[in-house]
Amino acid sequence: MTRPHAATKPVRWAADAVAAMREGARLRLDYSAQSLWRVDRTIEEISRQSPPYAAVEPVMRGFGAYAGEVVVRLTGGEWWSSGGDHWVRTPDGRLWDPIDEARRCFHGDGSLRLLCRDAASKTV
Repeated sequence: MTRPHAATKPVRWAADAVAAMREGARLRLDYSAQSLWRVDRTIEEISRQSPPYAAVEPVMRGFGAYAGEVVVRLTGGEWWSSGGDHWVRTPDGRLWDPIDEARRCFHGDGSLRLLCRDAASKTV
């Protein structure tokens, strides 16, 4: 079975984030729910440096896509897209926006770890 077309971009963004973290920060991301602790902490560290959001938007998109891919793999969900936006739909029919959650995390208002926990608990 192949992945839906909507998954193409976020899967690529997630893979790029994994590679960048491995090469630049020497952090290994393994698509586990536990790895989202490290991603949340990394976003907090970036945010503390106060860069303009536009400068880190591609990085946040990658982290959000990574979190979305964790949710997809954990729950059996799938990526959906419309108008350039990407969401994860879990088997219970709920839509999750991990890319926006990464933006919210950067602004001190979100958590990719908690998004994953909530998405996974809704599908059990």
